[in-house]
Amino acid sequence: MPNADDLRARALRAELRDLYEDYGHCLDEGDLEAWPAFFTEDCHYRVLSRENHDAGLPLGLIYCMNKNMLKDRVTALRETTMFEPRSLRHFISGVMVRERAGNEVRAQANFAIMESLSDREPSLNMVGRYLDTWRETDAGWRLAHRDCVYDNYRVRTSLIVPV
Repeated sequence: MPNADDLRARALRAELRDLYEDYGHCLDEGDLEAWPAFFTEDCHYRVLSRENHDAGLPLGLIYCMNKNMLKDRVTALRETTMFEPRSLRHFISGVMVRERAGNEVRAQANFAIMESLSDREPSLNMVGRYLDTWRETDAGWRLAHRDCVYDNYRVRTSLIVPV
């Protein structure tokens, strides 16, 4: 029979799994204006290659150092960027809690993102893992730090929406 600590750990993992699924759904539905609400004001969001991550190099394809930068990215996508309409589907699995300290949890999950354009067959856009620090706030769990570490050797030029 599981003890109280095991039950709390399972409940936390289930809660985070729901948050990861909500995050993917938000992006899949194109609700970019709601995307920054998953983050804290002082958040860190980066999309970088596995090679750079493993080498400790900070360079990423996308690098936002606070929530306002996330909002600016959404504004740029909506108002200034022109791109072919597409549908995305995020497949998120393997949610793991790595460590809990105070009001923060280090966690990770795998992701695969499929992309569909109107005139082509669906294709794998990106595959990798989220390396996250979730912070418990008055509004619930929010991402304080997210590294989207992709395993792709080559990144398609269509990396325009958040990962």
